[in-house]
Amino acid sequence: MKRVTGIGGIFFQAQDPDALRAWYGRHLGIDVLPWGGAAFSWRGADGEPAGGTTIWSIGQAGSGHFAPGTAPFMINYRVDDLDALLQALRDEGCQVLDNTDDSAFGRFGWVIDPEGNKVELWQPPAGQ
Repeated sequence: MKRVTGIGGIFFQAQDPDALRAWYGRHLGIDVLPWGGAAFSWRGADGEPAGGTTIWSIGQAGSGHFAPGTAPFMINYRVDDLDALLQALRDEGCQVLDNTDDSAFGRFGWVIDPEGNKVELWQPPAGQ
């Protein structure tokens, strides 16, 4: 079974998200969209679109979105079969959160790593 197939997103928190987004836009040229982040399209070795995106987003510190993780960031990893991977992680003794989320954006599940970081696992919708 494949486990992680890529990075789906990088999410982190800031005391002043608007100011930090503006800094990244001004100094690093990241095109921050009105929803608070950017979407980087994947490209193959030939420079052509490769059928995926990586999301980069800054949220408000203290929002609780990363709980029970203790870090001010969360990485979202793409997976092919969320249910099978979550079960494999449980079988291996990992701290898998009980809830999953199904939405138009795909299916999400979470595991806590040994350092207390919440790790998001994302199975994109079919065809993405």
